Order: sequence, then structure tokens, then C-alpha cells
Amino acid sequence: MPKGAKIASAPLTRHNAGVSLDTIIHASLREPLQERHRPVTALVLMGGGARTAYQVGVLRALATLLKLQPGAAPGFPFQVLVGTSAGAINASCLAGYATEGLGAFERLAGFWDALRSADVYRLQVSPWARLHKFITAWSLSQQARRSGAILDTMPLVDTLHQAISLTGVEDALRQGTLDALAVTASSYTSGVHWTFCHTHQDDPLQGWRRPGRRAEFQPITIEHLMASSAIPFLFPATSLFVDGRQEHFGDGSMRQVSPLSPAMHLGANKVLVVGVGQPERPGLGADRTAARRRPTLGSIAGHAMASVFHDTLQADVEQTRRVTETIRQLPHAAAATLSYRPVEVLAIQPSGSLDGLAQQHLKELPAGTRHALGALGVLRGGGGALASYLLFEPGFVQALIDMGESDALARKDELLRFFGGA
Repeated sequence: MPKGAKIASAPLTRHNAGVSLDTIIHASLREPLQERHRPVTALVLMGGGARTAYQVGVLRALATLLKLQPGAAPGFPFQVLVGTSAGAINASCLAGYATEGLGAFERLAGFWDALRSADVYRLQVSPWARLHKFITAWSLSQQARRSGAILDTMPLVDTLHQAISLTGVEDALRQGTLDALAVTASSYTSGVHWTFCHTHQDDPLQGWRRPGRRAEFQPITIEHLMASSAIPFLFPATSLFVDGRQEHFGDGSMRQVSPLSPAMHLGANKVLVVGVGQPERPGLGADRTAARRRPTLGSIAGHAMASVFHDTLQADVEQTRRVTETIRQLPHAAAATLSYRPVEVLAIQPSGSLDGLAQQHLKELPAGTRHALGALGVLRGGGGALASYLLFEPGFVQALIDMGESDALARKDELLRFFGGA
């Protein structure tokens, strides 16, 4: 909690504390007594399509800071990795190279340096359909009816098979470099938000159940990553087996009411979370003339995407800090009766508007995609918001990485304190 911040005076009840109190206490009860004081640092990476290149910049800056510390160890600084949507891809990429220590962050940066939109998706619209926007819109609607999505993500399957080292993940878990890798996805079949956890010895009985949330221990595969990153309407659903049956899954950011929960359940007492959203998008309503206009399809789409991807993170971080601080302030005798683990959380999110940044790079979108989205009217009036999830192109990606590095370096002191540095 920031220095000088005031703690809410509401009485500590499960109703007031929400899911975070329940998670903190329950996760502590599950943890073996002899392991309770073992330090476990988790990295939580939120989703956001191409916007998650921002996380690369934050982590690259973190690696630089850690390397410069006197007597710095070159080891990988996280024991638990948790990812959602494209954040799950970043987390899995890091897990695959975790045995290389801080070099894993450069491996992730190399992955993004080589990435292009064509490596992630393709738009299956025949050339003649591009002659008129109404024909294009009809063609896209037919594609959506056939597959449940506008875009084809088979290129991403091939890209992930080449980029994600599943054997490297196994090595990191077996050697103890990592304790766990967790990926989240949302079931279209049951409406349940699932967390898939992979450890050295996955035990199906270790999973947890919460209202609307479930966890299961099983090896993470490319299918899990495809399911977690299936942006609704844009990317098709992916089927996975849970509880012995097949269910269809979409983006893990949907119905994600407590993004920090998996890290706590997996034993973390320190959590660095990197988001890529700005739910309030300050300044967009400052133009009074624009405020009087009806929202465009582009602005509505951007608002909907922001709601899917980002609205729960800030609330969950503040809730976790508040609950942890309140428990710490309990009288010693009362605290001694609780089996709990205080959780330190450091959250980093973009300092600038990613929507506005994407608007500057709209021309980098593949011509077919730009034409099709333009035909649907979603690139007008705030169309950068939607495009920011699909702009896997060098100019936009590098701008995001630069912003991430700058934001992390601006919080150098906080990061070093978090990792025990000077």
C-alpha cells in the first residue's frame, strides 16, 4: 500500500472483504504448515491481445534493474507464473526459458520482435467481397456464423508450437526453478471461470472451487493457451477437457472477478501484477462536443473490450491490499488464532493511453483487416481501442515496449524494494 494511504474503516467481514479475504485465508489453510514461511514471488500477467507487448517492456526493465544490483543472482526471480489471455502466452514463454534465469526476459522480447499479425490470425474474406463495405460485412457475418468468430487463428497455433517450449516448462518445474504455471480461461459451456495449474506433480485433488470459479491441476498445452487467448467474437473458442468432459472455452479475461486469486492459492506471498488497461480511459470525455454525440460502433466496441479485459484488476489489487493490511493490524492474540499469509502486491499499468497509441498506428494493420473492420464501422470514433488488441505490428509493439520500460524504470525504487534490493 502506498505510504500515507488510509485504510478503509469498514468492519472486517467476509462480505466487506470479498473474494480476497476468502482467498487469503483459504489458501493459507491449504498450505502445509512447514512451508508457510517460504518466500514465494508470483508474476501475474493480465490479458489484452497485442497490448500485452507492454508487459515485455516492464519485464525487460526489471531484468536490467536486477542485473545492476550488487551481488545480484542471475536466477529467475519468480516461483509462480499466472497468465490470462495473451498474458498467458507471455507467462508460458517465460516458463519455457525460466532455467536461463534473467535471460528468459530477453527470450520473450525476441518472440515479440519477430511477431506479426499474420503470425496470429488471418481474415478469410475473398477479394471480391472487399469491393463494397456491405458485401464485406455480409461475408464477415457468414464467417462468424460458421466458426463463431470473425478471424481464423490457425496461424497462432503454428506460432505457439514454435515459440513455447513445453519441454522447457517441464524442466523448470522438475528442477525447482518454478513451482507452478497457471493459465485461466472462461467456459462458454458452463459459464465457469477456470484456472489450469501445472506443477511438477499435478494432483487433480489439489484444485479449488469457488462460486463461478474452479481450478484443476493438469499439464499446460498449446490448446490451453489458445483457449485462454480466444478474444470473444474475434477469435474462435477452443475445446478442453475438464471434469472428464469436453467444454468450449474463450478468453480468460471474461468473468475474471479475482485475477490475483490463483497466485495466492499457489502459495504466493508477494505478487507483481502487470496489467495493460485503463478502465476509466481519462480524458476521453473531456471534449464536450464529442460527449453530446451518440457513441460510434468503434467507441462501443472499445468500451466493451475494456470491460472484458481490465475492469477487475484495480479493484482486486486494492481489495487484497486492504484485507492484508487490516489483518496485519489485528491484535497479536487475535492474529495468532488465524492461519493466514500476508500478501504484498505491486501493480504496474500503462501511464499513457494505449487506445490513443493504437490510433497513431492504425495504418500498420494488415490491409484486409483494416478494410474489413472499417466496413463494419468499428474504426471510426475511438476505433483505436479495438485495433489495439489486433495490432501485432512492429511500430505499435515497439511503442508499447518502450512505454513499459519507461513506466518500470520510473518505479525503480518500488521494484527494488519489492525484490529486496537497495
